[in-house]
Amino acid sequence: MKSDPNPIHTFQARFTLDAPSLVLLDKTAELLSSVERTLFAEIMAGRTPSELKSTYLKRFDITARHFNACRVQVEGKIRSLKELQKDQIENLQALLKNLEKKPKKSLQRIFRLKQKLERLESDRAVGKVSCCFGSKKLFRAQFNLDQAGYSDHAEWKRDWNYARSSEFFLLGSKDETSGNQSCTATIQEDNKITLRIRLPNAIGKYIEIKNIYFNYGHDRIIASIRACQERRDQNNTQLGEAISYRFKKDRKGWRVFASTSLTTPDWITDQRLGVIGVDINADHLAIVETDRFGNPIDFENIPLVLYGKSTDQALALIGNACSKIVDRAIATRKSIIIEKLDFQKKKNDLTNNYNKCYARMLSSFSYNKISQSLKSRSWRNGVRIHEVNPAFTSLVGRVKFAKRYGITVHQAAALAIGRRFLGYSEQPPRHLDQVPDGKDRYIQLPLPVRNRGKHVWHLWRRIAKEYQVVHVAHLRSAKSRSSDPPVPVSVINTKVDGEIPLHEPLATLFG
Repeated sequence: MKSDPNPIHTFQARFTLDAPSLVLLDKTAELLSSVERTLFAEIMAGRTPSELKSTYLKRFDITARHFNACRVQVEGKIRSLKELQKDQIENLQALLKNLEKKPKKSLQRIFRLKQKLERLESDRAVGKVSCCFGSKKLFRAQFNLDQAGYSDHAEWKRDWNYARSSEFFLLGSKDETSGNQSCTATIQEDNKITLRIRLPNAIGKYIEIKNIYFNYGHDRIIASIRACQERRDQNNTQLGEAISYRFKKDRKGWRVFASTSLTTPDWITDQRLGVIGVDINADHLAIVETDRFGNPIDFENIPLVLYGKSTDQALALIGNACSKIVDRAIATRKSIIIEKLDFQKKKNDLTNNYNKCYARMLSSFSYNKISQSLKSRSWRNGVRIHEVNPAFTSLVGRVKFAKRYGITVHQAAALAIGRRFLGYSEQPPRHLDQVPDGKDRYIQLPLPVRNRGKHVWHLWRRIAKEYQVVHVAHLRSAKSRSSDPPVPVSVINTKVDGEIPLHEPLATLFG
């Protein structure tokens, strides 16, 4: 089995400094932030970091490592902005496609969106991105000071400069002393850490920050520092771990963020025991535990409503929910299986469909945060987590397992996710006469002709098209009737005892 890459984890700690050192730290942040902004502008103008490096070392009087750290920051920001640009283009294309269905009501908006789309596509074609260091919101605040809460322009300018110059980054390397030449760490007798920061030449030489303790991950940082010491003592190039540091100032003072890779844990899970399938939804997580044959042995729904919550509240809820899943995996020694979703595509699909309420819920739903939290907790606890292709998992679960086991359509999807990883058959059942519609009723689908020369997903794709047609017609007829009309031939008006399938919007089946 292919080994999992070691993830990079970041830990933070607050520290205190004397007044003169704080001034030097502020000047360092201001200078290196200026280097980043200037470098970004020149790269966008067509120049390369390699041809700018020697000029910048003299112009800003910084070291080569300081320049490399700024370069890494800028290149990462550019990659991120290009990904965002791609998402914006896809969003606009999907929105325009939806608006053009009713052009009379949206002519002006369509015109403006097309202009914006043309600009974005033109910029993408030449690799151009734009960035407002300090945020567009704060920049625009200077044009309406009263509404933004400022008494004068000078007060706004102080906040503007602070937002643009409140942090700096020092890049690490595993072959450098303590994993970072610009910020060298030593372990104190009390196991706390002292950091010696190499300042830009224009500002000074060094400053020391003592008694740093990371409330979370301190042992991990200590292990990375010692790995670098062993590399030097044993002259072993295979040892050593890079530690990169980011220093960030907020209203309470300075914080340091240390980033390093985690060592591969001793895995405690074994897929021969079965797996735990997880279906991530907008308001809950559906969990299904299977045995080694892919048969479900336990079901659970973990509520996770994030709509209307602050960032901190959402992160706390996500952490609690993911902790329950990992605890189950530890107790059962079973791997966790999730979908590898293109979340942006799922949101675009919702834009083009009719369930506006569900689309609003999903807009506040942090799939990536949930996925990251699950992966992080799993790794730390020695629990393997795997991702599978999400194609038709909701439909497979709905058609094959929801009625059979008397479970919700989301739990059925979780079961399909787990079974897909285990490699069990996804052939459709012989009859499609009782497929849950999400409203405690069932619809009947024609069974497509099987073609053994095609992949099984080809058959599910045809079933998906049939389901879409029948399901939409069924829901429209249900909304339009004022009394109990005759039930269409394709709808079976029966309910199986003990089975309460939850509503699952159509868009989620084909995301």
